[in-house]
Amino acid sequence: EGTLRIIPVGGCEEVGRNMTIYEYGSDIVILDMGLQFPEENMPGIDFIVPNIKYLAGKEKNIRGVVFSHGHLDHIGAAPILLEKLGYPPVVAMPMTMAMIKDKLEDHQPGSSKKLKTIMVNKVTDRVKLGEFNARFFQVEHSIMDAMGTILETPAGSIIHPGDWTMERDAAGATHLNYDQLQDVKRPSVLMLESLGSLKEGRHATYQEMYDNLYGIIAKAEGRVIITTFGSQVERVKWVIEAANKLGKHLALDGYSMKKNIEIAHNLGYIKPSKGTLIDIKRIDDYPENNIVVVCTGAQGEENAALSRIATGQHKSIKLRKKDTIIFSSSVIPGNERTIQRLKDNIYRQADHVIHGDLMDVHVSGHATRRDILDIISQIKPDYYIPVYANHFFLREAKTLAMSAGFDGDKIIVPDNGSIIELSGAGLKRLTEKAPSDYVFVDGLGVSDTQHIVLRDRQVLAEDGMIVVIATIHAHTGQLAQNPDIISRGFVFLKDNKELIEDIRHKVRKMVVESDPKNWADTNQIRNDIRDKIGQYVFVKTEKRPMILPVVIEV
Repeated sequence: EGTLRIIPVGGCEEVGRNMTIYEYGSDIVILDMGLQFPEENMPGIDFIVPNIKYLAGKEKNIRGVVFSHGHLDHIGAAPILLEKLGYPPVVAMPMTMAMIKDKLEDHQPGSSKKLKTIMVNKVTDRVKLGEFNARFFQVEHSIMDAMGTILETPAGSIIHPGDWTMERDAAGATHLNYDQLQDVKRPSVLMLESLGSLKEGRHATYQEMYDNLYGIIAKAEGRVIITTFGSQVERVKWVIEAANKLGKHLALDGYSMKKNIEIAHNLGYIKPSKGTLIDIKRIDDYPENNIVVVCTGAQGEENAALSRIATGQHKSIKLRKKDTIIFSSSVIPGNERTIQRLKDNIYRQADHVIHGDLMDVHVSGHATRRDILDIISQIKPDYYIPVYANHFFLREAKTLAMSAGFDGDKIIVPDNGSIIELSGAGLKRLTEKAPSDYVFVDGLGVSDTQHIVLRDRQVLAEDGMIVVIATIHAHTGQLAQNPDIISRGFVFLKDNKELIEDIRHKVRKMVVESDPKNWADTNQIRNDIRDKIGQYVFVKTEKRPMILPVVIEV
């Protein structure tokens, strides 16, 4: 009683997987349920979701799940986690709510009907969630209906903008001011997304970006192909309007982009003129300089539209020299090499490739160092918790706030699973932690023990495998035939006949020399083969392939 718990279970050691649990007495409110895309050392993993073991047995206490906006790193895990938690009420603005329902239907048809929804139609709405009073405020981000959240409790208030930025004009003046957030119930804790804690200066203004894009589209001698995130709905809306003004036809490509634009269209956020939008299959029906294509794949995703275009696998688009390709997105950390390879491929095929290193054709939806200092000075919180980024971003955000005079003792840099308590004694971090291990989604499976499978995949990827098949007589324990050796990803059999014969000879010798009393113990034979052949192969090749012994009794 009288203590508010703040538990980020994802988003504080990586970009993505954003989710925070707030607990006061017997009431729980959750903010966001995002996914994280797999890293290079996670072969076969589709994505990673937050760990919700802390909520086991407390499902009935969840009063609501608030979603700040519709990007996948904030709603992508909702279909899996909402089902596991028994579908608690969902609080979101219309665009975000529609995107969540769409994700649920993709995951399991009919599941969106199980959703209990509390719609936030405007930021002045108020929602009572047990002991939590939820209020909202406007934020600027790169998708419609992004909102900041205030959770007021008897112990104090949490202010969380979700992902945010401060759009500025050319003179540096901002469009929004947050002075009114000083009036929340005290003490107040500001939890601030911190991806911009290393970004000096200011972003280009949206007007500067749009002027650049408009000029490129207007002057292009061939087709214009713009690639961006499928969730950059506002930018796609603007490109549709620009194409309409210039009398050009626009085609969308990429499953997520088409779905999101359809949702925005149904909600009335996008109103394309008749004839502007065409099917991607019809682009060859019009002159080249009359076509604009907006597609997914800016991060080099293997099956996304741009990758298929670049590799010649797209059914409707083959790159031509006169085409103009625009990368209107930032690079997600970790995707640099993939995007470099994609650009190499496109540069070989088209003469006009434009990206952020050459011209302002993208504006980040994330704040800068100056923005972070401005919002802290406007809100004047009692405590500050930087979140939603890798640890080094969070530490830089703390250092930045302290340089402006914020008391370092009132700043906590959390890890995933940190349990932070706000009470009359102030804000403190407990030594205990909530479970926050990776939960992997692989095909239809969801598991937090899949790191064992992942380790095996990494071994197979690095050194391959050898299958040793020994066929023995069930009554005598003698070899029925020469052992078979199968290699995958280790060595090419035809080029290493001597090594394979040596392995075969060693296996034969091991079975022949095994203790006659234990000849029927096939487990012992398997273990001997695994250990001794593994040691022999390492001595010969300095590789450690996975050894899979198979003993067949006949």
